[in-house]
Amino acid sequence: MCGIAGIISPKSFALSLPALKRMADSLAHRGPDGEGFWINDISNAGFAHRRLAIIDLSDEAAQPMHYLDRYTIVYNGEIYNYIELRKELKKAGYHFKTGSDTEVILAAYDFYKEQCVQYFDGMFAFAIWDDQEQQLFAARDRFGEKPFYYYAEKNMFAFASEMKALWAAGINKIPEHKMILNYITLGYVQNPADKAQTFFKDIYSLPAAHYLYYRAGEGSIRIENYWNIDKQAFIRISEEDAIERIDALFSSSVFRRLRSDVPVGASLSGGLDSSSIVYYMQQQIRNVANKYKTFSAIFPGFEKNEHAYVLEVVKKLQVDNFTVVPTAADLIRDFKKLCYHQEEPFPSSSIYAQYRVFDLAKSQRVKVLLDGQGADEVLAGYHKYIHWYLQEMVSRYKFSDIKKEKIRLQANNIPFRWGVKNIMAAFLPSHASIALEKKEYQRIIHHTDISKNMLTFLKGREWEGIHKPVVTKLNDILYFNTMQHGLEELLRYSDRNAMAHGLEVRLPFLNAELVQFIFSLPSQFKISNGYTKSIFRKLMDQKLPDSIVWRTDKIGYEPPQKIWMEDKEMKEYVYTAKQKLVKEDILKAQVLQKKSRSLHAHDADNFDWRYLCVAEMLK
Repeated sequence: MCGIAGIISPKSFALSLPALKRMADSLAHRGPDGEGFWINDISNAGFAHRRLAIIDLSDEAAQPMHYLDRYTIVYNGEIYNYIELRKELKKAGYHFKTGSDTEVILAAYDFYKEQCVQYFDGMFAFAIWDDQEQQLFAARDRFGEKPFYYYAEKNMFAFASEMKALWAAGINKIPEHKMILNYITLGYVQNPADKAQTFFKDIYSLPAAHYLYYRAGEGSIRIENYWNIDKQAFIRISEEDAIERIDALFSSSVFRRLRSDVPVGASLSGGLDSSSIVYYMQQQIRNVANKYKTFSAIFPGFEKNEHAYVLEVVKKLQVDNFTVVPTAADLIRDFKKLCYHQEEPFPSSSIYAQYRVFDLAKSQRVKVLLDGQGADEVLAGYHKYIHWYLQEMVSRYKFSDIKKEKIRLQANNIPFRWGVKNIMAAFLPSHASIALEKKEYQRIIHHTDISKNMLTFLKGREWEGIHKPVVTKLNDILYFNTMQHGLEELLRYSDRNAMAHGLEVRLPFLNAELVQFIFSLPSQFKISNGYTKSIFRKLMDQKLPDSIVWRTDKIGYEPPQKIWMEDKEMKEYVYTAKQKLVKEDILKAQVLQKKSRSLHAHDADNFDWRYLCVAEMLK
């Protein structure tokens, strides 16, 4: 886990050691354990690296790493199955000088070329320079856990883990107003129609599950998609056998993500996902005297405080738990720093709660945390998925079955909307998709605070950045949120928050084999009998307290944002942000006459929070 950067260019003023040093300095938080630089003999390729030492802490495993007098790599992430891959590569005649996963990537690339990424179970963003071919190969993991940003022009290609390193290399920081418009009005932090687009012009994100080739001299870029979920691959299997298979895959995923030469712990929110990870972690401990450290954010007096659930898990699993209590004053103190690390806007203060949890782990000298992200998107954990599931039932089941499911959901006090429009959408899914896109467009053009100047960015491209999938079954919306719009945003928040504290976060639910298997299961294995995540709850039944396994409220590190936003100093902060956005001609001047509106973290139309983020991003 590290910070990587590099420049490919024949221009001496663009590629120099001082430029690489500036890039590395801007990424120092990602790698507090060391730095390294390299420029090739003909001075047209150079790499910078900041090291967070996790596996093989020796100097031999430092980067940039060279291999076979031909390849040089800078790499951010972990390949969890590197031990197994190294054994296979040794059989093919490869030799290794280190115990690192970095060297395994290099050997795998030499052996498999671009197909090497198919063999990696891990999170990664890496760049390999082939001095013989005079080309760069870069790749990003399947779900986008690790970032890879790049800038390209005719005679220069630059890349980095974070955009601030590109700015440090002299690339201009120019806001992309269409992205800002969609963020303020719709809350989008990513363009679902173009995942490469960022909030800054000419700076792009290599999409998840893609690799890139850049040839020096030609200046040509080729980007290819190397993996995808097959959402149509349904299998016939009993529920009992499916539970057994998930148990084996999830246990293996947790086991591999415990591989580390530094202390490992876990986030613990009190929900099913994080609690399940801690359970499986504990199963790996042979010495009962050993305990993993877990870390939680709590909010005494707040109605959604999950501390009681955390304590139940701690008591059941006998782990050590450390807590932090973020406050409005803390948020105000850390907001600029939080925005600096996130670089692009984020939807609510829940990201700050995670930021403080990771800071807490750092204070306890834990450098690796396991976390539960990805479970809700894959296993249909969000309540919003219920109406999509019911729509699938309309087209495939009897109305009596739908009625029974609705009654069970209502009995569990799960909120969901269901009416005539949903029934129509079940039979006319493409029409429903178009209607939703039009509705989003109307939300943009009728936003009362947006200036006329900002609305001009819509001209000639009304639907850019607005995309609603055609949903005929539950898997369609799960796929959309996992691979197109939703999950990668959460992974960005997690990566930046963790790296801000020199911390590595690993996500057991995002093992590709596990994800594909769950997608191949029937929808009723995911939502049934009044519960989301039905099959996973059954797996964890008797392993965790019933109050954890069968709870139906969905919270997940939600802080008391409404209370925080009513703080006098925070209101002043919001007003100052509005002034800046009026000056930039993003908002109308009349917005300054409006009272601030305090909302909960996950409420819709959280405009005051968005104004705060955009104003800070523009600095």
